Amino acid sequence: MSQKLELLKQIAHGLAVQFGSSCEIVIHDLRKKELESSIVYIENGHISNRKLGDGPSSVVLETLSRDPSQIQDRLSYLTKTDDGRILKSSTMYIRDEDNTIAYIFSLNYDITALLTIETAIQSLISTDTEKEQENENNQPQKITHNVNELLDTLIEQALSLVGKPVALMNKDDKVAVVQYLNNAGAFLITKSGDKIASLLGISKFTLYSYMDAGK
Repeated sequence: MSQKLELLKQIAHGLAVQFGSSCEIVIHDLRKKELESSIVYIENGHISNRKLGDGPSSVVLETLSRDPSQIQDRLSYLTKTDDGRILKSSTMYIRDEDNTIAYIFSLNYDITALLTIETAIQSLISTDTEKEQENENNQPQKITHNVNELLDTLIEQALSLVGKPVALMNKDDKVAVVQYLNNAGAFLITKSGDKIASLLGISKFTLYSYMDAGK
């Protein structure tokens, strides 16, 4: 086991002790060949109901499908668990000497209770003229547990982006779905191509041509 991973585990444990049971810390190993079990360390896994050996998040797939030189840490954004809890998350990319990303170090702090308190206070101090319009494009990302669930979530997002049933999609719509999934790293998941081609009612050859259309 690398010294770098041991150091990350030491830091993760210290942060978990410092911030308590509401703070989940996850380490993904991107050097592993088994993509389905990228989590090599986790503290307070009860937050997202994940455990050691679980699969990647959408962030992991996106990282693997992009040029490492274009990837930057993503700090202080919202994610959401299966049971609806809201997390304040940060994702940091740990690189090797050759600048390839070896690990993803993620923090997820459960702010659900704090949001409840904020809402209660806001309802007491706000007036009719101070109501803010919600931004529907700033929805928290869902945390998934395995690659199959992650693929389903990505497909759901792609279909939502097009905004019409598959039966009513034209070629351009289907190209948009395929390119969204390709950019999200969905095709890194084993047999994802078969599932997506079947869903869209196209051949594997056509699927590959749609993927190339975005290059």
